[in-house]
Amino acid sequence: MTALDLPVRIAPLTQNEAEVIADWRYEAPYDFYDLRADHRDLEKLLDPALRGDRYFAAHDAAGELVGYFGFELTGDVVGVGVALRPDLTGRGLGQPFLEAGLAFARMELAPRTFRLSVAEFNKRAITVYTRVGFVRTRTFAHETNGGVFRFVEMERPA
Repeated sequence: MTALDLPVRIAPLTQNEAEVIADWRYEAPYDFYDLRADHRDLEKLLDPALRGDRYFAAHDAAGELVGYFGFELTGDVVGVGVALRPDLTGRGLGQPFLEAGLAFARMELAPRTFRLSVAEFNKRAITVYTRVGFVRTRTFAHETNGGVFRFVEMERPA
């Protein structure tokens, strides 16, 4: 695949898809996002009871798995998790992919606000999030992947 074929179809994540995603490997420094780098993140994805109804697969027009979303509604705020398949990153596909996911969450969950967190070093993702209207709300330290790392929290109206 050379480009993300839009429109993206979003549906509940299956166990098979979760297992495929668990083996995705990103190039450094983005290997920070490999799910096997943090056993808690991996367990949340692979255990259906922990995964619940919060994870969604994203397929392109040809039906290929191109990424996934995590949406968690708390009050009128939806926490957003987003990941493109490793071979699709860094190619200018993040913005249309994220916009498709936000449109889906807006229709399904009717939030007032979207919120996400991103590792502070990930300038590439922060640029995408800023382009779709997210603004920084705070910076914080978060324990993950065997250490403590700086994260940026960002929000935008739904």
